[in-house]
Amino acid sequence: MESIITKDYAIHFNSTCYNKLNNYINKSNFSKIFVLVDTNTHKHCLSTFLAKLNTSQNIEIIEIEAGEINKTIDTCVGVWNALSDLDGDRKSLLINLGGGVVTDLGGFVASCFKRGINFINVPTSLLAMVDASIGGKTGVDLGTVKNQIGIINCSDMVLVDTEFLETLPQNEMRSGLAEMLKHGLIQDEAYWHKMSYLSKFTLEDLDKLIYESIIIKKNVVTEDPNENGLRKTLNYGHTLGHAIESYCLSNDKKETLLHGEAIAIGMVLATYISHKKCGFPYEKLENIKASIRKIYGLVELIKDDYLAIIELLKFDKKNTHGNINFVLLEDIGKSKIDCKVENALIMESFDYYKA
Repeated sequence: MESIITKDYAIHFNSTCYNKLNNYINKSNFSKIFVLVDTNTHKHCLSTFLAKLNTSQNIEIIEIEAGEINKTIDTCVGVWNALSDLDGDRKSLLINLGGGVVTDLGGFVASCFKRGINFINVPTSLLAMVDASIGGKTGVDLGTVKNQIGIINCSDMVLVDTEFLETLPQNEMRSGLAEMLKHGLIQDEAYWHKMSYLSKFTLEDLDKLIYESIIIKKNVVTEDPNENGLRKTLNYGHTLGHAIESYCLSNDKKETLLHGEAIAIGMVLATYISHKKCGFPYEKLENIKASIRKIYGLVELIKDDYLAIIELLKFDKKNTHGNINFVLLEDIGKSKIDCKVENALIMESFDYYKA
């Protein structure tokens, strides 16, 4: 697959990744090279990655605990201390080898350490490949509330090696698929329909779909890097999805959901609300609900859950002037941003999801 070049960085694929990385390292004269991993990528991905590096430079490994619950400032402090203890300086390079938690947190750590050091993202999960590692968003959660602390700062490059997907459990693959489904809904109906036939695809087909998904996100981010308009559409399903994810993370009685699992619910809710407020076609709404239910099943939510989730909407990053702002659709590929939605309709959308 051909490399994707943006104004700020390049995205390289599969075997090309390591040629580009090795050339970059050997030309850049970094004082130190650090690789940030979590407990999962340390076990399943690190040895494969290190074997493809061609440098005489000593590589230091920093490990964090896996999971969204560890995407916190406290974890950042631990990584900053490790960088400092290992004599990291402003000419150091941090390589983030992992899923969305590692690329989000690692990018934020690098952006702040010594007021900013170079970093590279090597996403190992499908979610990170098509979403988290692209576009420069970095950051951590505040308690269980998603992505409240962060900065937009692009990595030097993104290396997408789809062989790492072979290490993923099925639920992590499904989590990443949610962002790909979203890209189709907000930008490209033909892509959405392709994603609806996932069970018939080969790994080569998946590579092509990943590439298309990255192109969709790259084009949106290029047009609106600071999320003043079009980039907000990438949050489709995320207003309620993030609230659901945070609620399940903080509630011992609820099963913790992966990001994409929560976003999938959020997209069904947002599409129902879009039907009611923007005239989104009912037949397409039913198709979207059926497609998402087929992949993700049904998560049990009751009316008490609805109210608690709605209360968490006040923390959504798109909110301004005390207003909760939704991304809605008039049709597939035709978005509206900064939409106000009354609580009664949100409650109704939960009932539709469960029906």
